[in-house]
Amino acid sequence: MTPAFFLVILCLGVVSSASAIDLSLDFEWKEWMKKYEKSYSLEEEVLKRAVWEENVKRIKLHNRENALGKNSYTMEINDFADMTDEEFKEVVMGVTLPVDNTRKSLWKRALDALPKFVDWRNEGYVTRVRNQRKCNSCWAFPVTGAIEGQMFKKTGKLIPLSVQNLVDCSKPQGNRGCRWGNTYNAFQYVLHNGGLEAQATYPYEGKEGPCRYNPKNSAANITGFVALPESEDVLMDAVATKGPIAAGLHVVSSSFRFYQGGIYHEPNCTSSVNHAVLVIGYGSEGNETYSNNYWLIKNSWGRKWGLGGYMKIAKDRNNHCAIASLAQYPTV
Repeated sequence: MTPAFFLVILCLGVVSSASAIDLSLDFEWKEWMKKYEKSYSLEEEVLKRAVWEENVKRIKLHNRENALGKNSYTMEINDFADMTDEEFKEVVMGVTLPVDNTRKSLWKRALDALPKFVDWRNEGYVTRVRNQRKCNSCWAFPVTGAIEGQMFKKTGKLIPLSVQNLVDCSKPQGNRGCRWGNTYNAFQYVLHNGGLEAQATYPYEGKEGPCRYNPKNSAANITGFVALPESEDVLMDAVATKGPIAAGLHVVSSSFRFYQGGIYHEPNCTSSVNHAVLVIGYGSEGNETYSNNYWLIKNSWGRKWGLGGYMKIAKDRNNHCAIASLAQYPTV
């Protein structure tokens, strides 16, 4: 095939794709590009626009069904709307199940009666939502979040800890930086390393780099960590009595990534963990019923996602999306 012939084929492809574009969405597309600071080449924009339109249709259909009471949460056209499910999984999600996490701790309930509502943000245990960007480092954020909470409980000081320290330095424990990792290995690193730097001295870069940990800058350390039994009752007890808990989730990218508000419930969730979050509380919306209970989780996709970076996900519904399957917290 000659270069000239290839160029003709390419141009015909672009024209063909452009002809399928819904012109009624032009204003919405331009406003979305402006809001999320998107910029493409001519050919790339045609392809991205097509993906975006498919996602827009999916989101608007879901929200129409929500208005009719057919689901429990709303979705929005956010920063991820120009990505296919496959692209999203490749650049954002990456959690592996730890081999050694089969040794779950025994759990003795701390309180006979647990509070009906918990939100550790109100007690000063939770730092601001951060953004992992296009780096599969979701596994590192709940580890720093859980340690931040326990250090605050111990010292009264809330210090944002370094996710980048974990991304760069926990490879000997089995993590792979921006490719994938898990919370168990990250806790192991902090424990055996004897410390973790603060965000201020080891800032997040959204990419892998050489390990630059300096023990003189250590801002936190742990004496161990607890892997909880796979039980929502145990998770509730731990969240109520210990503080924020690192947890795994199975994320169905076609719905989870566009979450806006309400209680997220996804029938296609399984027990296969592929994302990590920080459980910072729980509660109930409206009448206190089985279907209205939720876990409050902190995500690592920035404050423009979900409820300012947070989500309410179904609680007491058969370990929905594996929320209690990989729950851990540190001791300090």
